[in-house]
Amino acid sequence: MNGEASAPTSFEGWLRANETPATGLAWLDTQRQSARELVRGEGIPTMKQEAWRYTGLKKLVETRFAPCAETLTAMQPGDIEDLLIPGLDAYRAVLVNGRFISHLSDLADLPDGVRVGSLRSIVESDPDALADILTQVAGEGVHLFSALNTAGIDDGFVLLLSEAQALDRPVELIHVSVGMEEPRVAQPRHLVSLEAGAQVQLIERYVSLGESLYCTNSVAEIQLGRGARLEHSRVQLESPNAFHITGLYLNQAAHSAYKGVNVGLGASWSRTDLVTKFVEHQAECDLRGLYLAGDRQIMDYHIDVEHAVPECVSRENFKGILYGKGRAVFDGRIQVAVDAQKTDAQLSNKNLLLSRNAEVDTKPQLEIYADDVKCSHGTTVGQIEPEKLFYLRSRGISASMARQMLCLGFAGEIIDSIGPEPLREYVAEQVGQRLEKAPMESS
Repeated sequence: MNGEASAPTSFEGWLRANETPATGLAWLDTQRQSARELVRGEGIPTMKQEAWRYTGLKKLVETRFAPCAETLTAMQPGDIEDLLIPGLDAYRAVLVNGRFISHLSDLADLPDGVRVGSLRSIVESDPDALADILTQVAGEGVHLFSALNTAGIDDGFVLLLSEAQALDRPVELIHVSVGMEEPRVAQPRHLVSLEAGAQVQLIERYVSLGESLYCTNSVAEIQLGRGARLEHSRVQLESPNAFHITGLYLNQAAHSAYKGVNVGLGASWSRTDLVTKFVEHQAECDLRGLYLAGDRQIMDYHIDVEHAVPECVSRENFKGILYGKGRAVFDGRIQVAVDAQKTDAQLSNKNLLLSRNAEVDTKPQLEIYADDVKCSHGTTVGQIEPEKLFYLRSRGISASMARQMLCLGFAGEIIDSIGPEPLREYVAEQVGQRLEKAPMESS
């Protein structure tokens, strides 16, 4: 990418993380060095580029973030108690400012064949365990921020399941951001690898203590072996002053199944890239999402699904609710290769605008190079139907409550697909709270 400013100049603080000493592992140091060179050769993305056309980077670039070098070991379990979901029975891994904190986590009694923990610890204790999988799914990534993450690989979350292994409880990954004296950037790197026939439910939440200014730039690599199944729920509830960037890269082998539900509610500026590639036939991918954006918020989702092999199924269903001067971007692309016959793919994006000043830029795309496929795509942008609002008002329901009920009904299709039940109730409550406070018309 050719930007107007050089990446090393504009991301000086981010690149300090690249000054960390070499690990001594040839395979990891080579990957980090390649990413450094890629960053140095690229400029900052600009709005002249299609992928960033509606998402300005000015404020992000102008904020001089410093890397999160410290590990906040002083935090105690009581400090995050209010962040936990009541009734959720799950294994728990906690990262604070991008660093794995073992004494806040609860990973006792994991069965044989399951490995969950800190990326840094695994690299130090078992150097070759990740050599063949770390960075292999994401590659260079889709933009500069993925390369910045790779260049500074330091810590993150690892979940490895051996063949036919299944967990009886979900695994919950909680990202906690804590404000510092100066704006910080955390760049956790996550790796999930399921061997043939393995099954697990993964819950990923981004939360913060306070309303500080910071940036989270995370990359997750997911590799599903033959017949593996992963149910993955992601909830982004960052500080209202934060920046959030996620690159999720998924490779699926034959007969594997991935169900991902993405909920975006927090952060001032947020971009999520979901990149899926089918590498073997008869795999299924179900991507769903719900985003709410109000004043001072922009939510940006980029979906890229590559059908490179025959007989795979993908479903992409995203909904957005925008109020005040909230903005959203949805850029969804399904590519069907020449040899990917019998592909079945559907892409949908629906948006509900609650004020005249809310805005959404939506662009669903199909690129089809095969002739025996079943594909569709569509998008809608609308307002609450007056007839439905009148019906509820005529039954004695207040205008604000009626609007909230209709919005929850619109979002219900996505919320109802979230599991387990305590997480579903948690998301519904968070959505309801934001709708209750949302002005229906901006002044």
